[in-house]
Amino acid sequence: MLRLLYLLPILFYPCLALSQKPAIPVPQGYFVIQSAEGDLDQDDIPELVVAYNTEELKERSFKNVTRDLIVYKRSGDQWVKWRSSTQALYGSRGGGMLGDPFDTLQIEQGILLITQQGGSSWKWHFTDKYRFQEEELYLIGYTSMSGAPCEYWQEVDFNVSTGKMIIAKEWEDCDSEAAGKKISETVSVKDLKVTLQTRHDKRLHVVTPREGLEVFVSTGKH
Repeated sequence: MLRLLYLLPILFYPCLALSQKPAIPVPQGYFVIQSAEGDLDQDDIPELVVAYNTEELKERSFKNVTRDLIVYKRSGDQWVKWRSSTQALYGSRGGGMLGDPFDTLQIEQGILLITQQGGSSWKWHFTDKYRFQEEELYLIGYTSMSGAPCEYWQEVDFNVSTGKMIIAKEWEDCDSEAAGKKISETVSVKDLKVTLQTRHDKRLHVVTPREGLEVFVSTGKH
């Protein structure tokens, strides 16, 4: 019995080795910022999404290092490049005075979520949501908040798939205990087609007809 117990780890070791995940690929000269795994194309096999700096980001450097986002599919014991974008991520100084804009990269229920932020006294952050459909990763949702303390905050909830955009604005008066003025308006922005690769090809400018709320969103071709 003791001999059998000693043999079991040896017999199962090759199987365990084959089931190990391949290492995260790092193209020459690239540096990994963050990665996430999840099933994007609903084939029950997780994909790997990696955010990279395209060169070394040195401490206290003011250089705006560009970034790539690469999506990999697993083939045997390696990751194979499947989709990529040079537009999905801002550069390392894209956050303005706050510096690095990168916040989070994650996959939830088959949806790729990318959050970035920045600003100075006036601040902003937004989240892009991508879903695999029609053989591409399409932007299906965009949420953002921008503004400045003691002035105002504006939130945008844009369902790109349906075209429904909800904009809400609230003024903030730090010298008063009274609640600030709040307004909101819903508009329709139809037939917008934005992929991971074309995220910032164009700029969408929306001014709501009733309240005059203004929104700028970089978008792809449409």
